[in-house]
Formats: sequence, structure tokens, C-alpha cells
Amino acid sequence: MTPEALSALTALLGQRLSTSRADREAHGHSETWFAPTPPEAVAWPETTAEVSEILKICSAHRVPVVAFGAGSSLEGHTLAVQGGISLDMGRMNRVLAVHGADMQAVVQPGVTREALNTELRATGLFFPVDPGANASLGGMAATRASGTTTVRYGSMRANVLALEVVLADGRILRTGSRAAKTSSGYDLTALMLGSEGTLGIITELTLRLHGQPEAVSAAVCAFDSLHVAVETVMATIQLGIGMARMEFVDAAVVRAFNLYAGVQMPEKPHLLVEFNGSPATAAEEARRFGEVVAEMGGADFSWATTAEARGKLWKMRHAAYPACLASRPGSVGLVTDICVPISRLSEAVEQTRDDIAAEGLMGPILGHVGDGNFHAILLLAPDNADEMARAKRVAARMAERALALGGTVTGEHGIGIGKRGYMAAEHGQGWQVMGAIKAALDPLGILNPGKVVPDRDAP
Repeated sequence: MTPEALSALTALLGQRLSTSRADREAHGHSETWFAPTPPEAVAWPETTAEVSEILKICSAHRVPVVAFGAGSSLEGHTLAVQGGISLDMGRMNRVLAVHGADMQAVVQPGVTREALNTELRATGLFFPVDPGANASLGGMAATRASGTTTVRYGSMRANVLALEVVLADGRILRTGSRAAKTSSGYDLTALMLGSEGTLGIITELTLRLHGQPEAVSAAVCAFDSLHVAVETVMATIQLGIGMARMEFVDAAVVRAFNLYAGVQMPEKPHLLVEFNGSPATAAEEARRFGEVVAEMGGADFSWATTAEARGKLWKMRHAAYPACLASRPGSVGLVTDICVPISRLSEAVEQTRDDIAAEGLMGPILGHVGDGNFHAILLLAPDNADEMARAKRVAARMAERALALGGTVTGEHGIGIGKRGYMAAEHGQGWQVMGAIKAALDPLGILNPGKVVPDRDAP
């Protein structure tokens, strides 16, 4: 950050540019194990035009710019590893339009998913993508987020129709449209989804909405072994039973739930499921799932049919990370995920569990197993280099296993800092192509440098 850049940004933003230690530290930490990396300044734009002017200034002075949403990412996406400014989009938080007849909403990037659904409550519509945290929609698009409902409604990839994006030099780009489909040119919307702020800053999103289901029911059931629980997932998917959510937690996560939430679930692997649809459809799908569970030897089957009971169930699931951290007081988490074909899910989960045990670590396993995606929360003592080394070995083997089984090194966490080292193995020459796209759109490399793509001097 040069004095000239700081002066120009201050003239533009006034008190909405801060160099205070408190503001920088608030934007320099991660939800997981990464060391704090504060930016040199924090900016709070309120319009697309301001974002454009900020990027023109930063481009002229070669100042790195890292977009910041709710700060809930797990792979160090928003850390200012090369200094510069953190561009906090939190003040761009308006729902700009709701097109009920088209089942679409237009929002600014700082709107959170919960805020949008509160706004939609009276319309009979909702936005389904639920990563757990109350993330900003701009951040969810930038990381191509998914979550508990992906098995039915798809990820952000399926639910973003159009974007407004500011490029590194300040140009304002609109991608996509409100039409249901297009065959016009390159899909620049898809290119921006998952780019993690390395190609442009998202300033507006047009989202696909869905009708609120007439009937919703949820259930939880226990299994004697991890293998049988995962096999039940596979059987359910293969039978075509329509699940809205299908979550898996192992015995260690259940133990954490019991301590953290004051519940009394049997300390066994569990499935947490939800059915959406008409009353008849939801009831029929639930009946069919119950038959599968009975055949697989599931037990302690419990229904949550009221909104209050379902809310408690999913609140508990979404609190899995803090619950697991609390199960080892003072610990930090190395949280990693992989995604594999459903047919290989059982062996991937079991081998991961064996790796964690062999390294002598505490590592609860959970995930959105309805789409083959699961997570390991490796609980480490702070500043314990030996535990960190063991945890990184587990994470590396998980990534290698995912690729060997025809999967991906991350189903939803994204790349950030933590997974960048696996990109060449997954994408081969495709990773260099990503670098070439980055160089074309951001030739000075100011947008979220050190993330996703190869370094400029890499072979």
C-alpha cells in the first residue's frame, strides 16, 4: 500500500477506509488453522461505481485487493497474504428486486442467505443453498458454495443466473441474463462462480428461487457401524428416493452434539434426513426411506415433523464445527473435505477414519453424503507442530484418495490457501489454463493473489 494509493482511497471513501489495528485484525483471521494475516487497510464500498473506482486506484498503484464477505470460509480464502486492502462487501446488502412470477431475485453481494429468505417469507419462495454458516451470497457465489440441500436443489452453480462483476482494471461486466437458458457465447457466469475473487469482484447476483414445499418432514436414525450408515446412503440414492437433505455424522460428532447441545443421542453413526414436497409425496418418500433403514438395521428412528423440531435438528447439525471444537477445549481445527462418486463413498469414509486413527488424532467425520461429499474436522492443540504435521498427512491422503476414486479434492470448501497444492494433481494442464485466464483478466495479479491459480513464475 503506497501513500499515494492510501490518499486516493481516503479521498474516495473517507471514513469507510480504515487502517486501524482492530479493523485490520477483524479481516485478517480465518475460521480454521491458518495464521492471522491482516490487510494493510479495510474498505467498505456501497455501490458498484465505488468498487470500480477502488479497483482503478488499486490497479494504478498495484495494490492487492481481497474481497471479504461474512468471513466464514475454511481454506483461508480471504486472507491478505500479499498485503493490500480487504474489500468488505457488507454494506452492499440490499435485495434489489424479487421477480415472483419468474422465481428470481436480484441482490447485492453482502446479502446473507438468511436475510434473503426472511425477505422472501411472504412470497411462497425461498433460496435453497445452505452451506451451514449464514454466509453472504456474494461469497457463496465466489466459492461456488453448496451444502445440506445440494442433493435436491443443486449448488450455487445451478442457482445463479447472472452476475455483475467489476474486473481488476475497474471495468464493469455483466454476465448471463434473466432468461431461463442461453447458448450465447462463453459462459462467463460459470467462470466467475468458484473463482474466489481472483478474476473479479461480484457486485450483483440474479438468483434462481424455488417454491416453498407444502410439506417438510425430517428424521434421524442411528447405525451400529459407519459402514452400514454409508451403505444406507448409497441404497437410498440408488432407489431414487427424493431427499431434500441427507447428512451423515459419526459417533464422535454425536458425542460432541450431546455435550454441546445437551441432547441424548446414542453415540453411534447417524443419518439426518429431510423430505420436501406435497404432503402425499413427502409421506411416501419418508415411508420408503424407513423401509431401507429397517432393512439395513438402523435404530432409534425419530421423526421431526414440526417446524420447531426440525429447526432444532438442523441447528444442531449446523453447529457441528463449534461442537467438535468444544469437545477438545482450546483446540483449533484443520477442516478438510473431499467429494467422490457415491459408489466409492463407503471406502473413502472408512479409509479416512482409519488414517485418522493411525495418526493418533481426534477427527470427527460428517458430511453431505447424499452427494458424496464429506468432511473431517481434525482437532489440534494450538502450536503443536507434530499434530499439525500428522493432520496434514491425513488431509493429503484424503485428497490423493479422492482423485484415485474419480473424485475431487474439495466438494465445497474451495481452494483458498489450504488446497492450492493439490490443483496440479487434479487438473493437470488445466491448472495452467486457469492461470492463463487469470493473467488475461488480471494481468497485474492484484485480485486475491496467492490463491487458486499457479504463481506467475511457475513452470
